[in-house]
Amino acid sequence: MHAGTATASVAAAALLAAGTFLLSNTGAPVSDATTATTAAAGPVARAGAGAAPDGTPLVISHRGASAYAPENTLAAVDRAHALGFDWVENDIQVTKDGVLVVIHDTDLKRTTDAEEVFPDRAPWAVKDFTAAEIARLDAGSWFGARYAGTRVPTLREYLDRIEHNDQSLLMEIKSPEIYPGIERAALQVLDQEGWLDAGHVRDRLVIQSFGADSVREVHEQRPDVVTGFLGTPAVAELPSYAEFTDRINPTYTSVSGEYVAAVHALKGPHRERLQVDTWTVNDAAHALQVTGYGVDGIITNAPDVIRAATGAREATGGV
Repeated sequence: MHAGTATASVAAAALLAAGTFLLSNTGAPVSDATTATTAAAGPVARAGAGAAPDGTPLVISHRGASAYAPENTLAAVDRAHALGFDWVENDIQVTKDGVLVVIHDTDLKRTTDAEEVFPDRAPWAVKDFTAAEIARLDAGSWFGARYAGTRVPTLREYLDRIEHNDQSLLMEIKSPEIYPGIERAALQVLDQEGWLDAGHVRDRLVIQSFGADSVREVHEQRPDVVTGFLGTPAVAELPSYAEFTDRINPTYTSVSGEYVAAVHALKGPHRERLQVDTWTVNDAAHALQVTGYGVDGIITNAPDVIRAATGAREATGGV
């Protein structure tokens, strides 16, 4: 996520065949029938993890423990796990051939060596490269020499790793305006990887986006899945958001105690109190400030710093 802004609108990639299908990671088309089948489950009784009974917030590792390892990589996931943190946040986008990959920026320049490997492919947009091409890129050297050769993971690889680590996922759908059908494709991969069973949906998965329509689309396709909206809607608009999202996730610079109270006063689509996860807090002073506001979760690059400052828990355990 970017501080305070959603990603700018870009022309849609040619990802839909006949306006109906988006290729999955396996190359198989995802149809409306798939969505109808996976949406059969009804709403769950609770909406993911939140603050502990003593009010200390849940700590969520932003793009993994990205202060200590290259963001959105398996190394960052493992670093969060080694530090004792269950919840990790990531960002998903779609390659030219329809594979879901975990990367934040809509281009490959900042966190890979795409400009060196493919010097004639400017502007190096994720949507213009195949999964095989992206798999060739070094996504770790920019962060430090010890991470040279680290790769951009596919969503499937990422899910396999956090399942192995027994971690939980706050998954951000990036720039849905660029990737028509990304919600359906993401839900298909989650389903195929076992992440849409009752246990995962109840306790280990939240899907969020800056795009309200994207969040609404996820809710309509899988009403049992917990969703989050990234942003700070006006208080007067919160009831309309409560129709399709369980969490309002504002930047820490835009949140206040009054705003958190206004969110908490409403119930989401699962008839549970709306929750607030704020981002991206990386220092003790701001961690204590937002904890005082009563937020339910803190999204951070440095989860150990936030835990030390607030006494926050690192395990999920539901709500």
